Amino acid sequence: MKDAKNETITDSEWEVMRAIWTMGKTTSRELIDAMNQLQGWSDSTTKTLLHRLINKGAVAQSGTSRPFVFKPIVGEKESMAAAATDLFDHMCAMRAGSTIAGVIKTRELSQADIAELQAILTEKAKTAPEQVQCNCLPGHHMCEEVEEHGQ
Repeated sequence: MKDAKNETITDSEWEVMRAIWTMGKTTSRELIDAMNQLQGWSDSTTKTLLHRLINKGAVAQSGTSRPFVFKPIVGEKESMAAAATDLFDHMCAMRAGSTIAGVIKTRELSQADIAELQAILTEKAKTAPEQVQCNCLPGHHMCEEVEEHGQ
């Protein structure tokens, strides 16, 4: 997946980012302790992931001496939106709706979340096509056959 700076972020790096976003800013010791408690990771694993995120421009290190302070450069909402967009850019456009529906079914949503989704869908329904066009490899539209059979 990719973050808001369009850098590929591994699953483990996402876990570190989630911790840093939650803490706002942190020292390496605080982050190491948190990741050990949450994931059971060693000090070196967390340090490696932290340095990868710094190199990718997702996290900044500040201070001239230890303990250094680390804070996120990329926003959580923006990174999640970019990662979701990246995911949907890699699948057939005809499957986006059913994929989104599947995600909604498996997630706990607040009343406000549901109201927002309903408002968005009501607005989108005004201009939605009868069917989304397939964007798969020309001549290999297996998704159309799947859609016709209800799978």
